[in-house]
Amino acid sequence: MAATELRGVVGPGPAAIAALGGGGAGPPLVGGGGGRGDAGPGSGAASGTVVAAAAGGPGAGGVAAAGPAPAPPTGGSGGSGAGGSGSAREGWLFKWTNYIKGYQRRWFVLSNGLLSYYRSKAEMRHTCRGTINLATANITVEDSCNFIISNGGAQTYHLKASSEVERQRWVTALELAKAKAVKMLAESDESGDEESVSQTDKTELQNTLRTLSSKVEDLSTCNDLIAKHGTALQRSLSELESLKLPAESNEKIKQVNERATLFRITSNAMINACRDFLMLAQTHSKKWQKSLQYERDQRIRLEETLEQLAKQHNHLERAFRGATVLPANTPGSVGSGKDQCCSGKGDMSDEDDENEFFDAPEIITMPENLGHKRTGSNISGASSDISLDEQYKHQLEETKKEKRTRIPYKPNYSLNLWSIMKNCIGKELSKIPMPVNFNEPLSMLQRLTEDLEYHELLDRAAKCENSLEQLCYVAAFTVSSYSTTVFRTSKPFNPLLGETFELDRLEENGYRSLCEQVSHHPPAAAHHAESKNGWTLRQEIKITSKFRGKYLSIMPLGTIHCIFHATGHHYTWKKVTTTVHNIIVGKLWIDQSGEIDIVNHKTGDKCNLKFVPYSYFSRDVARKVTGEVTDPSGKVHFALLGTWDEKMECFKVQPVIGENGGDARQRGHEAEDSRVMLWKRNPLPKNAENMYYFSELALTLNAWESGTAPTDSRLRPDQRLMENGRWDEANAEKQRLEEKQRLSRKKREAEAMKATEDGTPYDPYKALWFERKKDPVTKELTHIYRGEYWECKEKQDWSSCPDIF
Repeated sequence: MAATELRGVVGPGPAAIAALGGGGAGPPLVGGGGGRGDAGPGSGAASGTVVAAAAGGPGAGGVAAAGPAPAPPTGGSGGSGAGGSGSAREGWLFKWTNYIKGYQRRWFVLSNGLLSYYRSKAEMRHTCRGTINLATANITVEDSCNFIISNGGAQTYHLKASSEVERQRWVTALELAKAKAVKMLAESDESGDEESVSQTDKTELQNTLRTLSSKVEDLSTCNDLIAKHGTALQRSLSELESLKLPAESNEKIKQVNERATLFRITSNAMINACRDFLMLAQTHSKKWQKSLQYERDQRIRLEETLEQLAKQHNHLERAFRGATVLPANTPGSVGSGKDQCCSGKGDMSDEDDENEFFDAPEIITMPENLGHKRTGSNISGASSDISLDEQYKHQLEETKKEKRTRIPYKPNYSLNLWSIMKNCIGKELSKIPMPVNFNEPLSMLQRLTEDLEYHELLDRAAKCENSLEQLCYVAAFTVSSYSTTVFRTSKPFNPLLGETFELDRLEENGYRSLCEQVSHHPPAAAHHAESKNGWTLRQEIKITSKFRGKYLSIMPLGTIHCIFHATGHHYTWKKVTTTVHNIIVGKLWIDQSGEIDIVNHKTGDKCNLKFVPYSYFSRDVARKVTGEVTDPSGKVHFALLGTWDEKMECFKVQPVIGENGGDARQRGHEAEDSRVMLWKRNPLPKNAENMYYFSELALTLNAWESGTAPTDSRLRPDQRLMENGRWDEANAEKQRLEEKQRLSRKKREAEAMKATEDGTPYDPYKALWFERKKDPVTKELTHIYRGEYWECKEKQDWSSCPDIF
C-alpha cells in the first residue's frame, strides 16, 4: 500500500483494507534489468514504487485498482534470424515494462552469450537499453507465446513473441547460447576474487610484453643475419659481374642484385615496424593499467562512502524516532504514525548483510499444539520497561486466564525499501510477498470483530422502549467502530479462504461472534454476532479501493444489519469511505468522510450521519460527525454531534416559534445543558504506542484459546510469528501459506474446467458456516449464518473444516 506500498493501511473495523490483498494473478510488477528505456527499478520510475507499496496479495499483495494487464500493442513481434551484425539471432519481441505501458515492442540481439535489447534497430549504434548474461540466467516458458529470462537477481525479462513458432525459435537459440556461454565460463575457470583476477591480468600482460620483446629481439637477430648474408650475396654478385661472361649472363646477375637489395630494404622496414609496435604496446599498457587502477580506487571509495551514508542514515533515523516519541500516556504521540509506517517496514532480503537489527530479549515459547516452536525473538527491548522475567510470568498467566492486557512490543526494525522492492521485480502481482512489516498481528476477521468493542451501546439500545431513542444508540454504535483507526495505520493480515475467527464472550459480556472469509476474489468476510441481551448483528463486507496518487480511498461494500429481538426493529446501514493520506511522502493519517443512512425497516425511522472530511482551512473540530434522527414523516426528534474518534452526544430537538409563526428547530449550541453522552472512546492501554496502538479488546483477540476451529485466525502461524517479533520467519511462513492457497484455487479451477468439458455438474466453493442467499429485507445476495458452529465446538467435531494452515 507497498511502498506501496510503500505502506499498508487499514480502515475502520471492517475497512481493514482487505482490498489491498485482493489482486489477482497478472503480469509482473515491473520489468527488471535496470534498462534505461523501460520503467522499473533500473529507471527509477515512481509509479512502480507506488504500486509495490500499495500492493498486497492473496494475503500477500495485489493492487485491486491495477486491474488486468494492458493489451500488447498491435503488430507482429516476429524475430528474424541472424542479422548482418554477426549476432546469433536478432529480431522484434514484446517486453513487459509496467502497468501503464504494458508490453512494448523492442529489438533484441543475441550475441556472444549476451541478450541485449534496444527500442529500435537504429538505436543499436548508440544506446543499449539493457543486457542480461545467459551464462547465469534461467529460461522459463509460460504459455504459447510468453517466456521469461531471469538471472535470479535484479534482472528479469518477461517477453512475448508473435507466435508459438517464433517463441520456440528464440527459446532454442537462447538455450544454445546459454550452453555455449556456460561452457566458456567453465573453461575460463575464473576465481571470482577481484584482487586475484586483477593480479592475474597484470601478470598475463607482463608475460605478453616479455614475449613480444623476445620476439622483437629474434627479429633483430634475423635482421642482422639478413643484412650480413645480403651483403655477402651482393659481393658475390659483384664478383660475378667482374668475370668475363656472356652479355646475357651479366643482365641476369644485375637483376638478381637488384632483387637482393629490395629484399634487404623490406626486411629492415619490417623490423622497424615491430619495434614501433612494441613501444606503443608498452606505452599504452601503462596508461591502461593506470586507468584501471583509478577506476578500482574510485569504486572502493564509492563503496566506502555508501556504507558510511547507510550507517549515518540508520543512526539519524533512530535518533529521529527517539526524539519524536512522546510519553506513553499521550495517545496522540507525534511519532505514532511514523512508528506504524516506518518501523513497520522491514527487509525481506536475506542478501542484505548491511541491515541493522536491534538486539532483543527472548519471549515465551508458543503452545506446542500450534505446531511451531519458539526459540527466540527480535523484539526490541529498548522501549520496554518490563523485565524479561515479568514478560515470561505475564504470558504464562495469559495462557491460563485466556485474557491478556499486553502483547510483545513491536520490534524496532529499520526500513530498507530497496531490499523489499528488488524482491518484487519480475514477479506476478499475485505472487509478490508483501512483508509482514506492513501488517499488524491481527487478521481482517479480528478487525471486523472489533466492531463489538462498544457492544454495551446495543445492550442499552435493546432496553429502550422508544424507537427513536434506540436509533440514537445504534447511530453511536455505528460511529464507535471507527474510533480505533485514527492511530492504527498498519494493515491486518488478509484472511485465507475458509479462515474463521470466533470470539466467545457469552459469560462475560453476553455475546459471541463468528467471522468467516467466504470469498477470496473479490475478498469478502461474513460476520454474525448474537447477544443474550436481545440483539443480533450480521454483516458481509467487501472492500474496493482506488489509489489516487497522494492518497488511497477505501470503499467498504455491503450492508450491516442489527435486529432487536424484543421489538423486532431491524436496522441497516453501510460504511463510509476511508481515506489514507500521504501514501508516498509524509506521515500517514486517516480520515473518514461521507454519509450513513441508518433505517429502521419496521417503523420507518431514519438517522442521517455526516462525516465531515478534514480541511486545513476549516474552523470546525477535526473528525466531526453530525446527525439527525427523524420519524417517517421527516420530522427531526434528535440531533447528534461529536467526533468519530472521541465521543458522540445527542439532544432532543424542541420546536420553537419562528419569526413568521412557524416552527423552528432549536440549534445545538443552545442545548448544551440538555445534551446526553451516548458514547465516549475508552482510553488506550499503557504503552499502546509500542503495541500497534491496540485497544484493550484488540490485545485479547489473538490470545491463544483451546477448543477453537482449526481454521481460527489464532492458529495462523505467520501471524503468531509476527506477533512474537520473529518477522523473518513470519515472512517465510506467510509465503508458504499463500502458495498453498494458490494451489488450492488452481485445483478448484481445474475441477471446474473438467466438469464443464464433461458436462457433469460442478459444485463451486461454498462457505462452511454461512450460506449465500437473498436477504429478505434488502433483497441483496449475501452470506447469512447457517448455524451449527457452536454446536460443533461443544462436540469438538471439526471434521468438515478444511486444512488451510
